[in-house]
Amino acid sequence: MKRVFSGIQPTGDQHLGNYLGATRNWVEMQHHTEAVFCVVDLHAITIPQASGAVRDGSLRLSQMLMAVGLDPEQCIIFVQSHVREHTECAWLMECNVSFGELSRMTQFKDKSGRQEFISSGLFTYPALQAADIVLYDTDQVPVGADQRQHIEIARDIAERFNSRYGPTFTVPEAIVPKAGARVMDLQRPTDKMSKSLDSPKGTVNLLDEPKLIAKKIKSAVTDNDGAVRFDVAEKPGVSNLLSILGASTNRDPAALADEYTQYGSLKVDTADAVVALLEPIQARYRELEGDPAETARLLALGANKARTIAAATMDRARTNVGLLQA
Repeated sequence: MKRVFSGIQPTGDQHLGNYLGATRNWVEMQHHTEAVFCVVDLHAITIPQASGAVRDGSLRLSQMLMAVGLDPEQCIIFVQSHVREHTECAWLMECNVSFGELSRMTQFKDKSGRQEFISSGLFTYPALQAADIVLYDTDQVPVGADQRQHIEIARDIAERFNSRYGPTFTVPEAIVPKAGARVMDLQRPTDKMSKSLDSPKGTVNLLDEPKLIAKKIKSAVTDNDGAVRFDVAEKPGVSNLLSILGASTNRDPAALADEYTQYGSLKVDTADAVVALLEPIQARYRELEGDPAETARLLALGANKARTIAAATMDRARTNVGLLQA
């Protein structure tokens, strides 16, 4: 089977867009790939964080990933800083990527423009991300359009390293997974639902109470013409509700439109479907939240599996570079 790697930062709350657009696909991947999923806490501190925030966020995110269906017996799930080979490999990556290549990364330009303090870690972020990927002899990395540049630079670094020091790293391939739902902000339906967008009324968090979920969806922005049809360009708000309902019930959103003549009933049914979808996830999360020792055990299991693969890769890299062995 192909080995797949993906990571997610432990910042902000997980929301419906994360789940329907990405992590639900991860749950499927674990059954037909060698799947490695990482809570990338070291990436989170490229931007200043309050003391303890990353630790607490990493625990919550790990519990949420398990609650949505990632099974530590079926995949490897671990926290990045628990496998020290990530930072060692990142230095090798930094020494094989140029200042110019890093300067052209669009995400650095975007994020640095919003920060008072710009850390060097934010600039070299792609080198650490490349290390995350190549440590596991990764064949495929599932990505959205905004991450393709990061996979391309990881490929470039791996190829350059292999050219200089001999075959060492598997050169990863970016793949676009089966399309997840494109979930938009309920109040700004032309923008993706996002934890970085300050729109609490437009974002359904996975742990929101059912009454709050219903309130947010019933208050979703639509339009004034009253016609229910799936038309993303002309009717973004209505199309967003149909997309959410379709993804929650495994039905085609365009076909669903034929069943409605009023926005009110569409909103009610969408709210009910989302509440039903999230109910078992929330119940499982509460179980894990109530037993942090079990979460720690499962993460340690994942870290041990990850470390076995990463250590072998780093041994090969050190030998090929020609470092003096201890």
